Amino acid sequence: MEARAPRGRRWVLPTALLCLYGFFASLRPSEPFLTRYLLGPDKNLTETQVFNEIYPVWTYSYLVLLFPVFLATDYLRYKPVILLQGLSLIVTWFMLLYAQGLLAIQFLEFFYGLVTATEIAYYSYIYSIVDLNLYQKVTSYCRSATLVGYTVGSICGQVLVSVASWSLFSLNVLSLTSVSVAFATAWFLPMPQKSLFFHHVLRSQEEKVDILKVLRELWRDFLQCYSSRPMLCWSVWWAFSTCGYFQVINYTQGLWEMVLPSQRFEIYNGGVEAVSTLLGAVAVFAVGYIKVSWATWGEVALALFSLLIAAAVYVMDTVRNIWLCYASYVIFRIVYMLLITIATFQIATNLSMERYALVFGINTFIALALQTLLTLIVVDSSGLGLNIFTQFMIYASYFAAISLVFLVSGIYSVMKNYRRQEEMPTRSTTSSS
Repeated sequence: MEARAPRGRRWVLPTALLCLYGFFASLRPSEPFLTRYLLGPDKNLTETQVFNEIYPVWTYSYLVLLFPVFLATDYLRYKPVILLQGLSLIVTWFMLLYAQGLLAIQFLEFFYGLVTATEIAYYSYIYSIVDLNLYQKVTSYCRSATLVGYTVGSICGQVLVSVASWSLFSLNVLSLTSVSVAFATAWFLPMPQKSLFFHHVLRSQEEKVDILKVLRELWRDFLQCYSSRPMLCWSVWWAFSTCGYFQVINYTQGLWEMVLPSQRFEIYNGGVEAVSTLLGAVAVFAVGYIKVSWATWGEVALALFSLLIAAAVYVMDTVRNIWLCYASYVIFRIVYMLLITIATFQIATNLSMERYALVFGINTFIALALQTLLTLIVVDSSGLGLNIFTQFMIYASYFAAISLVFLVSGIYSVMKNYRRQEEMPTRSTTSSS
């Protein structure tokens, strides 16, 4: 008979393995230099091909794959989808090394879309393994592992390029090695016996799962979740801002390349990514110590910080100085990571874990749908196919519009709460008389 670990310690091994997977899957030293690599002699692609024909494929594939992957993740109980993510990472970086031509690199972007769509398996796997009272602890461990992996990868990439004079091809070999280690690690993860939607309780192998019943339950939960005004408010900001965030980070390397061409000057993309990630982590940590009545001032705060994001993107676009571009990007990422953490906390506060997963999936899907529309109109060569500077002016305006909407809504909410507080003493006096 197989020896079983004490219940109090059973979460340690799967959590450690998942953190190890997340660390190596995120440790990709070549990623901050992707645009430079594609435009350079290794791939010899044009700016129009990279920005208007290749990068949009990631957005489209992510959107198309997200919902079926969301259902498959729960139905297959996470581990197979984590393995699929690891395999997709290997295919992506293998193609990045050896694939040539526009069509091949577009196909590579499809696999990277599969990588990002399957992230939901990584972040939800652990909830099927550990007890409810450990959710917060294991979530922080898993997210920290990916954060540290990305930071270490960015620093390594910058040091190897600037100090050791490594070629970008060699950096991609290192990235391929790292994701291969992640894939190997994933095989040792225990297979969960239950999941959040399809497998609430342990089932015999002969018992069939009624998918229509699951979909009806999801629809009922959806209506209940979004019937709350605060929930709707935070979710709307999450979806719209994440759309803009994805667009900015996807094309930032392209903007930097136009401001300071990497073929003629030394660039510090890896260092900037590492600094922005570390400072963003500090801001996220500080959220736990901020004492604000988010129910009253949340919308106003979202409006003001969204305006700061808009200003950062505007400076990136209009001030053609690479150091100001870098600094503005750092501010942009810090503010977004701060706000998305607050939004996540506000949404998750009164939700069960099942509903949190549902809301997260729906908000992400809406963000991707908006991003797809924005990409089709602004970026794609079949649409307007605008140059990178015009694109970033549109993104700055986009965040400014978000700020304006939430400022008006926030002022209305504050005034409404103030009037309600004024009316309460009057009602109390009337009742006592």
